[in-house]
Amino acid sequence: MHYVKAKGILSARNGMNLYRGCSHGCIYCDSRSNCYHMDHDFEDIEVKENAIELLENVLKHKRKKCMLGTGSMTDPYIPLERKIRNVRKALSLARQYGFGFTLITKSNHVLDDIDLLKKINEKTKCVIQMTLTTYDEELCKKLEPHVSTTKERVEVLKKMRDAGIPTVVWLSPILPFINDTEENISAILEDCAEAKVYGVICFGMGVTLREGNREYFYRQLDRLFPHMKEKYQKIYGNQYVLNSPNHAKLMALYHEKCEKNHLVHDNAKIFEYLSLFEEKQTDTQLSLFDWA
Repeated sequence: MHYVKAKGILSARNGMNLYRGCSHGCIYCDSRSNCYHMDHDFEDIEVKENAIELLENVLKHKRKKCMLGTGSMTDPYIPLERKIRNVRKALSLARQYGFGFTLITKSNHVLDDIDLLKKINEKTKCVIQMTLTTYDEELCKKLEPHVSTTKERVEVLKKMRDAGIPTVVWLSPILPFINDTEENISAILEDCAEAKVYGVICFGMGVTLREGNREYFYRQLDRLFPHMKEKYQKIYGNQYVLNSPNHAKLMALYHEKCEKNHLVHDNAKIFEYLSLFEEKQTDTQLSLFDWA
């Protein structure tokens, strides 16, 4: 872990990275790619020491309320969060200043903040996004070794459901010859239906690899799935998008299962939902309106 002083905190789309780097060890992580210009070891977490100060200053002066977001580059609930608490502090500011919030995670540590998530969701909208890749717990521990297993993540989705907090699932990545089976896709989507998630995002049945994350991924394949790297190299070469040979069949299954279980499966519609700020009427507002 090391500290840096950041110049800014919110992107043009109101996203933020409170940390850079990750210790979850997911073998396919795109954030390892060289294009992100991380000049330190990926596991050496960079902490923006002035992030909360910057965020409060922005929210104080922001003319229009919106949805804030985090988790697109680094899982906000890396173990270090339990010590630093930057995510919790950011959620507290969102609640204080009346902003919505959405975050992407693979960790059940998000339950540490369910009290704040509920309070934000009472005033506006708070959406928890969870990545699910495989229903097989043993395979999950290989692909995503230092984070909550799929079973634990599904329990989070159910607890969010019971708390009235909407959820979205990312069905990604689906690794060719590893978790690209009908059984896997069906099991994950059945869990999504039971947890009553709003929608399931899927850009295709495959994985993307580029310089930086490709090398790490192949080292992990050598370690975990002997001879799999050679199979990938023979079939895909240095392609960026590596679609499963079962891509068409699995995508059809995905759409069919989502339709059957009333899960939104239009990516554009889900992203529109995630970015739409909604201010809810309180009981006080309603009573004043009725009185008038």
